[in-house]
Amino acid sequence: MPISFQALLAITPIALSALLLVGLHWPAKKAMPIVYLTTAAIAFFAWEMSFNRIFASSIQGLLVTISVLWIIFGAIMLLNTLQHSGAISRIRAGFTDISPDRRIQAIIIAWLFGCFIEGASGFGTPAAIAAPLLVAIGFPAIAAVMIGMMIQSTPVSFGAVGTPIIIGVNSGLDKANLSQQLIEQGSSWEQFLQLITSEVAIGHAIVGTLMPLLMVVMMTRFFGQNKRWREGFAVAPFAIFAGLAFTTPYALTGVFLGAEFPSLIGALVGLAIVVPAAKAGFLMPKTAWDFAPKSQWPKHWLGDLSFKQDESKPKKSMSLFSAWLPYLLVAIILVASRVSADFKALLKTLTFGFSNILGEVGISASVQPLYLPGGILLFVALLTLFLHKMQLKQVVSAAKQASHTLLGAGFVLVFTIPMVRILINSGVNSADLEAMPVAMASFIAQTFGELYPLFAPSIGALGAFIAGSNTVSNMMLSQFQFEVASALSVSGALMVALQAIGAAAGNMIAIHNVVAASATVGLLGQEGRTLQRTILPTLYYVIAIGLLGLIATTIFNISDPLMG
Repeated sequence: MPISFQALLAITPIALSALLLVGLHWPAKKAMPIVYLTTAAIAFFAWEMSFNRIFASSIQGLLVTISVLWIIFGAIMLLNTLQHSGAISRIRAGFTDISPDRRIQAIIIAWLFGCFIEGASGFGTPAAIAAPLLVAIGFPAIAAVMIGMMIQSTPVSFGAVGTPIIIGVNSGLDKANLSQQLIEQGSSWEQFLQLITSEVAIGHAIVGTLMPLLMVVMMTRFFGQNKRWREGFAVAPFAIFAGLAFTTPYALTGVFLGAEFPSLIGALVGLAIVVPAAKAGFLMPKTAWDFAPKSQWPKHWLGDLSFKQDESKPKKSMSLFSAWLPYLLVAIILVASRVSADFKALLKTLTFGFSNILGEVGISASVQPLYLPGGILLFVALLTLFLHKMQLKQVVSAAKQASHTLLGAGFVLVFTIPMVRILINSGVNSADLEAMPVAMASFIAQTFGELYPLFAPSIGALGAFIAGSNTVSNMMLSQFQFEVASALSVSGALMVALQAIGAAAGNMIAIHNVVAASATVGLLGQEGRTLQRTILPTLYYVIAIGLLGLIATTIFNISDPLMG
């Protein structure tokens, strides 16, 4: 089968999902079952995957779905608990004290706090936490999801304490052969991985500094009363200041300390700088900006979750610290669970899963309810019962509301994630073809030749769009990117870095991440509208970093100093 026809077939599920979700505005619950069946048919008839492997991949996808739903349940459970305790109302008042300007609130909550959660946990958790929090303090649900998805960019390459690099790139490259070459050049694998890490950090810092500005510009354009870009640009000095407050320590940490802590340290330093600066009025706009009155919002802006002011009156004795304490505990426990080997091992003792499902080698999945962010979120929600001196019936009510929200999300994800696993596992087949994502990438590499570095981040983004994961995209495509670099006689480390950065940006349009974020605010059925908007920052990211990569390889002719 010609590589062009392989690529055409491989991209069909992606094109179909885009047509149904974005073009025809179908809800994901209608679109994704059709996309799943189409993917399975292409895998069976064109790729000649065995029915057993397709079925095993689907089971693997269902197990992954359980993990995703567990995170969603924990996020909603905690939010509902804080709603009943009155903490959300107190948090709302606290942000008003910093600034009543919604643009400033979005930057602090989504960009800085969200980046911290991404650094600690990853796997879509920031959107699941930030989106419902934004809704709770008065943002339209659809705006909160868009903003929550835009967090899934700059911090993602070092999310979950560096997992996309430490696991994704590390597992995605042919470590044995490359290590031998490096040793022959007097270098080492650790130095090579650190070179990739440094280039990822620097690339993200250059492109990501403008993300807070892009976030507020899109918010004012799509959700403002006047629908104007310039109302977002009015806070450009503060937004760029907030961007630099994160990306500067982020880049320095990546270059000098490694992949584990750039997002964590960048966010902590950023919060320590930006929040006091906002309180002091530094670079703040002259006039505050807000959404139109809620009565004027279109129906599709609203989620099914209710955040009524009269149901969440803060207790007079509740301090702002007490209101934020559950979220602070979530962050502390998440970091401890990812950094402390003993604590991590303890939480992982409770594991459910299967290896080599239905006898298919390499198709495995497990659920770790205590280690996953969902378990930590749920633990803190239960702890809040005592911290905020709540009644048990309030927590029970919060659990019922969270369970109800899962039903819609669960139906969509049981088709979306199994579809993803079929694509990823399609490399084992009777037709002796590469996996579908690799076939698409190979066609693009052959087509564009020396211009390929411009498109390398888009390949990474495509992998993340399919897999819903920067880590998985890096595992699938890092070696491919390195081999293309070798064929073009350009830096392999740089090409892998472009892959990792593009894969981070691709999370902004990953369908099951959009579904998960939408579910946390009760907005299922509007996924296409969100994708229409998040494609804009994704294009900005992959084009900007692609241009930097092309300049580096063609003008500066950067090579790998460690590979000789």
